[in-house]
Amino acid sequence: MTTMHTPVAFFVFNRPALTRRVFAAIREAQPRRLLVVADGPRVDRAGEAERCAEVRAIVEQVDWPCEVEHDYADVNLGCRSRIASGLDWVFDRVDRAIILEDDCLPDPTFFVYGAELLDRYAADPHVMHVSGTSFMRNGWPGRASYVATRQPFVWGWATWRRAWQHYDVALADWPQFRDRDGLRAWFADPRDRAGWVARFDDVHAGKIDTWDLQWAYTCMRSGGVSLMPTRNLVSNLGFGADATHTRVWSRSAGMPLRPLEAPLTHPTALAIDPALEADLQARLYRPLPTWMTLARRWARKLIVGAQHLAAPHPARQSRDISPTSGRRP
Repeated sequence: MTTMHTPVAFFVFNRPALTRRVFAAIREAQPRRLLVVADGPRVDRAGEAERCAEVRAIVEQVDWPCEVEHDYADVNLGCRSRIASGLDWVFDRVDRAIILEDDCLPDPTFFVYGAELLDRYAADPHVMHVSGTSFMRNGWPGRASYVATRQPFVWGWATWRRAWQHYDVALADWPQFRDRDGLRAWFADPRDRAGWVARFDDVHAGKIDTWDLQWAYTCMRSGGVSLMPTRNLVSNLGFGADATHTRVWSRSAGMPLRPLEAPLTHPTALAIDPALEADLQARLYRPLPTWMTLARRWARKLIVGAQHLAAPHPARQSRDISPTSGRRP
């Protein structure tokens, strides 16, 4: 096995089974430097401290030549603060990194692809982000291994310190950017602009506990592009009741992995394809049809009902029925 020189940052919390699968993929890649970021348990979730401890024990089983650093939170910081502060910590130490969360299972070629593009575009400020997930409907008609897009997908990704330094978790300058219609140059369709304005408004107002919309805003405000593989290199296994934002199944859940052929074929130019952008916006961000919205609503009710049935109460405690597993923050 060839040792990979690009640092890998691994974000974990309280899901041992998923962590074990993704850590096995990292072990196969054998990065020379591994930075592990973990959130702390919530005090009101029975059994979560034990699950967090089990996760940390898994990621400490490094049995290849590797410099390992840990950033373990003693208390629960939540999704927004833990990942944002963890990435600050990562880029205080390294100038580039491949980034995985505990539910993002990579194909082995994802590491080769990420490392090569981090090297190739290290000095190009126009490139802000390297995605591992591909949402192309039917692949790409050309021969290139990746394309440029305005969408910075974060289910397995990579970036540089030079790009992350522009990140602001609070979106302090969003109102000024919004009021001068800064998204007009980014989205031609007014429906898409309105959708992104609403998302950024909610983040700025503190209504959403997330970190990734702020990163999307950073890329947009900077006028940068993301690189997306023409084959899907990362599968999100984290859809379900214990997820943060992906509790209801969608067609994006567990997308099959399709390895890239070596060597990579680089595009002749990093040009945005308007047809691809329109397709991504329509499929991933625009409101769902009424029937699908109702189906998701019923799915959420079923999840809540199942959690209620599994929750401890005096009658069940007398029969030694254990509580449900905790969700990610």
